[in-house]
This record gives sequence, C-alpha cells and structure tokens, in this order.
Amino acid sequence: MSGDTITLAKGINEGLRKAMENDPKVVVMGEDVGKLGGVFRVTDGLQKDFGEERVIDTPLAESGIVGTAIGLALRGYRPVVEIQFDGFVFPAADQIITQLAKMHMRSLGATQVPVVIRIPCGGGIGAVEHHSESPEVYFTHTAGLRVVACSNPSDAFTMIQQAITSPDPVIFFEPKRRYWEKAAVDLESAASSWTPLNSARVVAPGEHVTVLAWGPSVKTCLEAASAAAEEGRSLEVIDLRSLNPLDIDTITASVNRTGRCVVVHEAPVFSGFGAELAARITERCFYRLEAPVLRVGGPSTPYPPSRLEDHYLPDLDRVLDAVDRTFAW
Repeated sequence: MSGDTITLAKGINEGLRKAMENDPKVVVMGEDVGKLGGVFRVTDGLQKDFGEERVIDTPLAESGIVGTAIGLALRGYRPVVEIQFDGFVFPAADQIITQLAKMHMRSLGATQVPVVIRIPCGGGIGAVEHHSESPEVYFTHTAGLRVVACSNPSDAFTMIQQAITSPDPVIFFEPKRRYWEKAAVDLESAASSWTPLNSARVVAPGEHVTVLAWGPSVKTCLEAASAAAEEGRSLEVIDLRSLNPLDIDTITASVNRTGRCVVVHEAPVFSGFGAELAARITERCFYRLEAPVLRVGGPSTPYPPSRLEDHYLPDLDRVLDAVDRTFAW
C-alpha cells in the first residue's frame, strides 16, 4: 500500500496488522472486533488473517475485557482492547484507574502492563446518547497512563504501533468522525520517519496566534487557519498528539513567539483539558502573553441529541471568534 490514499480507520488497521506481524504476543480484544471487524470496521480482516486466538470477540462487559487484558499483560502479552464507543469506557473505569494505572508503581517497577485501550471519541456522527463523549480529562488526571490522540491517517498508522510497543499502558483516542477522511500515506517510509509518541507537531506554521488542538478538532483548526489567512491573520496550529505526557516545550516555544493562544476541544470547557493547558502556558509564558489563553469547547451540558450537535461542537466560526477576541486586549 506504499503511497496509497487511505482513511484514518485503514491507517489504524494497517498499524495493528503490522504490530501483529512483528510480535506474536500482540492480541486484539473487544466487542465485535473479530467476525464483524468492529462497528467502524477498524479491525476488518484481522481475525481472518490472524485467527480467533489473537483477535478475540469478547462478551459485552468492558470491566471484564480490561481486567482480562491486564491479566494477559502480566503473562507477557500485549493486548489491544477496543472500547466500542467512548461512553462505554466508564464501566471499565475501576479497572483502568485503580488497577492498570497503578500496577507499575504498586510493584515498585518490577511489573509492566503494556495494555493499549483504543477509544473512538467525540461527536459529529449523529449518534445516540453515550456515543459521542470526550472523556480524555478523566485519564490525563490519572497518573500512570499515557494518553494520546491521532488526527490523521499517517499518525493513526504510526502511533498505534508506538502505543503497542510502549511498556506503559496507553489510552488511545481515535476521532470517530474522522475515520473516513483520507490522505496519502507512504506506509513504507512512515516506518522510518516516526515522530516520537510523546511529541506535539506543528501542522500549520503561523505568526500571530497559537491554536492548540488534538484528535477531531485538528481539522477544524486547520480550516480556521485557512479562513484567517484570507483576513491577514496567521495562525500556528499545533496537534498535541500526546496529552500525557505533554510536550509543553513545543507549545511554549510557539506561544512565546506569537503572544496569543487559543485551545480547542470538543469536551466541555469547564474543567476540560484546555484548563490545564491554559494554566501551564500562563505559568511559563506570562510575560510574553498579549492576551489571556482562550478556550473553545462544549458547554457544560450532557452531549445533546444528534440534531443539535452542530451547535455543541466547536466549529470554524467559534474558533475565529476566539482568535478575534485575543486581539481585543
């Protein structure tokens, strides 16, 4: 598939396939991941090629799925768990927060638990309740977990492989409304030019405002940057990629240069991850800031019915409004 145009979902699929070919201890687990290939077809064809012992259709029991994965990891396997929808992760929260995240510390470093938990996240697909959540902040607040989010097919392919080879447990967020968006990816060269898993990436250089995003919001911010350029404003868009650990050096270098910053995410603004970013940036860049760090996100309400989600999700106009407000100070 060298040089082919592929979707983000296919990028994850190819990354999983590559990891399974490289390491027989990699197993994929989850509801309908085998014969069906997952509800988004991300694992399509893997059970056919690797067998039912390595691509396992599990019962509908998220706590049991994650608990089983922890046990497998303790026996030397590298389980990759799929949570079918973001809102379904909460039944497994106890296993993730009190067991998976703590095992390395509890064993004084003697035990590693290399479990990857894949979570399709965010809205924009017209889904029903509990299918459009953005729960990243619950896990960034949990010490002992790596939390990453891909936003494009190339990163999907490389980051899932990096997550699988990590000795730490990884929460891997996948933007479900971007699953079918395509980009050209050279899978051969991608393997030799990976960005480190914990590094942010400047995806659109700019001079006037730093815009921070991850997962599904990255494309929205790139669209805003294109629109702002027509008005003579240059936005520097940074895809964080890793939320914990956070590449704060890349962020602060940009903000120190632009003097302005807007953070964009789908989760509610109140106590969202953008609050942590705003605090860190203010601490590090206080004397360079020309305006407060502004946040664009969802309101503090449950995720709305699908016919209203366009009013809930940050869009180009709301990002540009925040940019405008940074120049009003």
